[in-house]
Amino acid sequence: MFINKNRYYIYIEKLSSINLKMIKIKNKFNLIYRNNITNEHPNKIINFIKRCKIKGIKFFIYNDMSMALRFNADGVYLPSKNKSMLKKNQTKGKGFEIIGSAHNFQEITYKRKQGCRKIVLSRLFKTEYKNKQSFYDITRFNLLTKNFNNHFIALGGIRSHNLMKVKMISCGGIAFLSEAKKKPAIIRRLF
Repeated sequence: MFINKNRYYIYIEKLSSINLKMIKIKNKFNLIYRNNITNEHPNKIINFIKRCKIKGIKFFIYNDMSMALRFNADGVYLPSKNKSMLKKNQTKGKGFEIIGSAHNFQEITYKRKQGCRKIVLSRLFKTEYKNKQSFYDITRFNLLTKNFNNHFIALGGIRSHNLMKVKMISCGGIAFLSEAKKKPAIIRRLF
């Protein structure tokens, strides 16, 4: 086994950008659909979510609670810029999850108030994005997350060459954004 984390989160922008047949292990993978959901045909999305459920893959819709509930998704992903508070009765039964994104202590606190069970904490390693120079690295990431009961998901700069370092991170999962697009074979290396 190359790396072992409880969950892997993969950001996708099109339903066709991931081959579900490649994912063989159940209950380990999660997809976060970041596209404008109105661009896809509703039946196509519903069928894709059904296929995900059969394969044991959780499907989250980006920043749209009503669409996530309408399409019977497993949950909603709230980006760090989403500052709206959710009503207690807005989420359906116990299977629906709210995950959020944060970049610092203040945003982590706010996401906890929003009811996020898991928080994607970004940037673990250095990235090549313009205007995004800061990153946590292993020690600062672990220090920041140690006093919270939430499960954290590490995101940012995770590449095939530093994948082994992720074993030293105290988090429940890791997320891939650009690396999954550039090198889809990285998914096979997670087993």
